Amino acid sequence: MKIFETHTHYEDRAFDADRDEMIEKGREAGVECFVNVGSDLETSRKSIEIAEKYGMDEAQYRAYAAVGVHPENASDFNEQTLREIEELAKNPCVKAIGEIGLDYHWEDECPREKQKPAFISQLELAKKLDMPVIIHSRDAAEDTLAILKDFAAGMKKEGKTVRLVMHCYGYSPELADEFIKLGFYIGVGGVLTFKNARKLRETVLRIPKDRVVLETDSPYMSPEPERGTRNDPSKLLYVAEKLSELWECPAEQAARICYENSLKLFGL
Repeated sequence: MKIFETHTHYEDRAFDADRDEMIEKGREAGVECFVNVGSDLETSRKSIEIAEKYGMDEAQYRAYAAVGVHPENASDFNEQTLREIEELAKNPCVKAIGEIGLDYHWEDECPREKQKPAFISQLELAKKLDMPVIIHSRDAAEDTLAILKDFAAGMKKEGKTVRLVMHCYGYSPELADEFIKLGFYIGVGGVLTFKNARKLRETVLRIPKDRVVLETDSPYMSPEPERGTRNDPSKLLYVAEKLSELWECPAEQAARICYENSLKLFGL
């Protein structure tokens, strides 16, 4: 099976003891490409280090990075932060700005008045650089959609193609329709295998197959039957199998469709 992992956090401390082994485990499972995603300046730098280390070897294993500041970490976001993200984005292994967005579940950690300007500033940077965007959105559907509509309109006005993924999609199938109309992709991971994931399964059945990409968000969100354990990209096999059940096709075909979608998303 040929798999593209669009969202992992190998830089997380959960992988400090066995990072090399886990990346090799993913390779053996068929993970041919992965994007390591930053959530602040430090993890963005580490994501680049990981991409540079594992990006290419005899087996043509490809690793990439995304750089950005997660809404939970946006309290101290300022112009200097934005300049540093822009500088990091110049590295050739960086293929997206992210993960960025809104998360009102953690509003006590970072109020929405701080989150919104950081989000919009990073979207403007992505537009300026004409780069894909990885969106984190939780308990903030209305504001996220409004801001992203403006972003998509701005990209269109400048003659640029919107390449954006709604990471770890958790909203309704109906809202997914709105994101699909804007040309976005939907990131699908371990939640798809959960018994209570009715909305996500409905979303996957509702949207076009060419708008779905695979992700783990590892070390979080491990799929059934390993829910509650540390996640890693090798476990995308379970997600691909569940997706194949919904699409009524072989798992290899489901993974291949998502692989091709991922190449388009990241312009590879």
